[in-house]
Amino acid sequence: MTTTTHEFQAETKKLLDIVINSLYTERDVFIRELISNSADALEKMRHETLTSEEVFDSHVPLEISIDLDEKDHTFTITDTGIGMTREELESNLGTIAHSGSNTYLVELAEAVKKDVSLIGQFGVGFYAAFMAGTIVRVQSRSWDGSQGHEWKSDGSGSFTITEMEGLHRGTRVIVELKEEAHQYAQKWKVESVIKQYSAFVSFPIKLEGEKVNTVQALWTRNKSEISEEEYTEFYKFVANAFDEPTYRLHFSADAPLAINALLFVPKENFEVMGFGRVDPGVNLYCQRILIDQHSENILPEWLRFLKGVVDSEDLPLNISRQSLQDNALVAKLRKVITKRFLKYMDEQATKEPENYLEFWKTFGIYFKEGATSDYEFQKELAKLIRFESSKSEKDKPIGLADYLGRMNPDQEEIYYINGPSRNAIESGPYVEMFRKNDIEILYTYEPIDDFVLSHLGEYEGKKLVSADGADLSLPKGAEEQEPAKDEKALDEKQQESLVDWLKKALENKAADVIVSKRLVDAPAMIVNPDGHMSSSMERVIAMSRQEKGMAAEASKKNLEINMANPLIKSLANLMQEDEDFAREMAMQIYDNAMIQAGLLVNHLEMVERNYRILGRAAQR
Repeated sequence: MTTTTHEFQAETKKLLDIVINSLYTERDVFIRELISNSADALEKMRHETLTSEEVFDSHVPLEISIDLDEKDHTFTITDTGIGMTREELESNLGTIAHSGSNTYLVELAEAVKKDVSLIGQFGVGFYAAFMAGTIVRVQSRSWDGSQGHEWKSDGSGSFTITEMEGLHRGTRVIVELKEEAHQYAQKWKVESVIKQYSAFVSFPIKLEGEKVNTVQALWTRNKSEISEEEYTEFYKFVANAFDEPTYRLHFSADAPLAINALLFVPKENFEVMGFGRVDPGVNLYCQRILIDQHSENILPEWLRFLKGVVDSEDLPLNISRQSLQDNALVAKLRKVITKRFLKYMDEQATKEPENYLEFWKTFGIYFKEGATSDYEFQKELAKLIRFESSKSEKDKPIGLADYLGRMNPDQEEIYYINGPSRNAIESGPYVEMFRKNDIEILYTYEPIDDFVLSHLGEYEGKKLVSADGADLSLPKGAEEQEPAKDEKALDEKQQESLVDWLKKALENKAADVIVSKRLVDAPAMIVNPDGHMSSSMERVIAMSRQEKGMAAEASKKNLEINMANPLIKSLANLMQEDEDFAREMAMQIYDNAMIQAGLLVNHLEMVERNYRILGRAAQR
């Protein structure tokens, strides 16, 4: 047997330092890289068996074996793949050794800095073994049956190549572990790394004789060949779940990248159950090898509740295969997957509306988050949001398309109103005119709802409008409320006098006092002078300021009064008879209207005033 020694160039130590310390952030990936190399060799061997008449060791099954020695602290991985000749060992594993020029060093260092894709150009994946090993030995024999050899190096000054008898076809890599890497000779540790990064390699991986990659990469198979039980078991594996998924989307795409995706919607929302913000649940694979667990790149943050996998053979990875590199292609990838999922959910909402409503109750908050934060997908999300309305059943929210289908042809706007509950909204003053004119109005119960609808702005060309806005315009044909025309009605002069007086009496509270054209029964209501901000949005801003320890900013509101209401007509008389008491009444009417709008008032001041009014009433 002959042994030859090859000296590394002077820069080799620095090169390996870049590869080992700059490219990889976790030592575990050396196992992933060695398994990936073995899987590549097995794939090449499978191809050769189809195209070549004679193959050395043709009876040997295509598989990967990993053996551990805790006593001698070694990690050994063996594949029955295509193997390497002496020349291929020197070429494939000596690339860095033979390219130790300053030009190469600069090129590699710049590649690391700029995230340039160099996979396959320099064979750096193999050199990750030196992250864990003091000495690495590679024993290999080619599929053509030629003499086997061993490549050996400590990654510093040189490597040797020696003839070796008795080798079978394939490659064995023996890593003599560093003291701080002895854990990689323990079965539990290696098994956990394999299941994290290489669980879906298409060839058997045997650890100490036991197959560990037992779950199939279902996303690579034809949907018609996969049973419901297989889908469920796969979901439980990737989601670490015990139940069955609510929805499943399995699809492939060819452009802009070759994509295979298998996505699941769970049954439970752990965020609303108090478990805190969940991590993204979709893992990114490249040729079945995990690249990015809980990837934050391939889906928008508001789809973090999804579980599953996305795989692409064409991913533009950086040299370490640990992160995506081309931002433009990543954006296209995210857009393709997101739009396909939202289209699928729209199809499900149409096909099985009852099931979709159950999904909406559990996960609708994420779509609301997307509508307020991600303009790119607002059009698709607008089809999927659901709210109760004045014409829907209780606890049966509807879509904007349902509202649109019931609109009067002359109606140009979609109306909504926020409140703590359906009863609270329907007993309030804001829906009176809508009810009288049989105009549907959406009910929003959460503070975020008004943000959602204001961010959407419109739906199918119809503007979304809050019913508590000052600039509200009623649809054509809607009957505006007129003061009662009986013997007790205030004449025009009395109305003007009351409005002028109220403006002065409430000058520290109200921005303006207006005769309402939409109140039917209630005496008064509050509207925001800023037509772009509803009362509910103002409540959200106030709560946000309080959470940050900032004082709420109280702003003056418009007070709309109902001249047909008996209380308002009595106030007109009272201001002539007892102006001080009339002023107390006016302030109480304003505060009552503020409370109905869900806005803050000075409760202590209001209660004291209320007692004074009750005391006056008790004396009568």
